[in-house]
Amino acid sequence: MLFAAGFGKRMLPLTQNVPKPLVRVAGKPLIDHAIDYARAAGVRKIVANLHYLPDLLEEHLRGTDIQTLRETPEILETGGGLRNALPLLGTDAVFVMNTDAVWTGPNPLVTLAAHWDPTRMDALHLLVATSDASGHTGNGDWDRAADGRLRRGGDFIYSGAHITKTDRLSVVPQKTFSLNVIWDAMIADGTLFGVSHAGGWCDVGRPESIPIAEALLKTGNV
Repeated sequence: MLFAAGFGKRMLPLTQNVPKPLVRVAGKPLIDHAIDYARAAGVRKIVANLHYLPDLLEEHLRGTDIQTLRETPEILETGGGLRNALPLLGTDAVFVMNTDAVWTGPNPLVTLAAHWDPTRMDALHLLVATSDASGHTGNGDWDRAADGRLRRGGDFIYSGAHITKTDRLSVVPQKTFSLNVIWDAMIADGTLFGVSHAGGWCDVGRPESIPIAEALLKTGNV
């Protein structure tokens, strides 16, 4: 699942007439970087949700096997968007990726798959230490216990990629909701886990992050 529906307000003015996933970094749109990571990890089915300037994204993806799903009339946020895509994704655990980050080093989805244990986990986040993050402002998202379980706060950033079971989505009554609702329930049950990314990462959410991301990508390949 590729999240490509957002308004990209942090990326203004570049997103005034272009959706953020089509903002170019190192010569290609951000969404193409995300697609490349998925392809290299052997992902066979890719779904992207659309809302802001969807015609441009549909045109960009035309001729590929990537399925797109418009959210209308309102944007559904991350939780609602993922649930809305389940008819296309199926009921198995899925990879979920934001389309505004780049990685170097090991492929992020390969790392997640290698550490995924469905007998213990409902979701597994790929994390980056705040000290190793590029293009990111603000505090960390998670504290990770010795066994990998996550709780709020701490010095780890959610990198924008995770693998998750989808059964909890059905019990949320709201149509529009954040995945944070699901993650809080997992924290309470001790089933939200994290693993560190052993490479570089850049949050490409703002115009000033683009040259930082491009410099990072020159240092190594996923």
